Amino acid sequence: MKVPKTAAVAAVIGLALTASGCVGDDGPKGNLAIGIKFDQPGVGMREPDGTFTGFDVDVATYVAKELGYKPDRITFKQVYSNDRELLIQYNEVQFVAASYSINDKRKEKVDFAGPYFLAHQDLMVRADDLTINRAEDLNSKRLCSVTGSTSAENIKKNLAPKASLLELGGYSECIVALKDNLVDAMTTDNSILAGYTARKGNEGKFRLVGLSLSSENYGIGMKKGNTELQRKVNEAIRKMVADGSWEAAVKKNFGADYKYEPAPGLTTGS
Repeated sequence: MKVPKTAAVAAVIGLALTASGCVGDDGPKGNLAIGIKFDQPGVGMREPDGTFTGFDVDVATYVAKELGYKPDRITFKQVYSNDRELLIQYNEVQFVAASYSINDKRKEKVDFAGPYFLAHQDLMVRADDLTINRAEDLNSKRLCSVTGSTSAENIKKNLAPKASLLELGGYSECIVALKDNLVDAMTTDNSILAGYTARKGNEGKFRLVGLSLSSENYGIGMKKGNTELQRKVNEAIRKMVADGSWEAAVKKNFGADYKYEPAPGLTTGS
């Protein structure tokens, strides 16, 4: 059966509005899909009971509220370090808040709002291992990080080119490898590592070396060219910082002893 051109166009428009969460007189329609990590305690974590916790979760929930979405209208989808751009480009999520460091390579594929957090790359080792105290000590060691992480690239290119690198799908897998003595250290942002050391069951088993091997500005990634969404997300981040919710979320998720940087000034979008 031949579909009239006007009907076909209307159907396409209707699908597009549904996919993007169209806005009517009473606010946005449908659910908002947000990409987060599921395996980063303190940052983005899917708990055994199905709830979500972490700083990125709190930021994403606050932003969603400012966009008109209540918590029961948010669908959190799992993203990995190496597939964040793909999920954005193929409209699987509307935006990603997943310890997503802003860099020029990524900005070729997606746009960012923020930054909303400044982390520093560090190393985590077993608590009884005193042989690793600087990045150069990794040259004779086994290092774990996740596939697609900027941290692993930084170590291999700039700091310890002779390190034996094991890249796994998630940070939880690196934790198991470190615990089982399959690797000597793992590397990523200090915020993520702090979450793991404080996780119930890990107390006293690991330590952070205390390095600042890089500065990682976390941003919220979204499809290129969506300047209106970028503007609204930036406004939400500014409001979260101004009303104290940002600092409260940092302290709640990373603990009172975590030495965090002040909220960074926004450098992307308007």
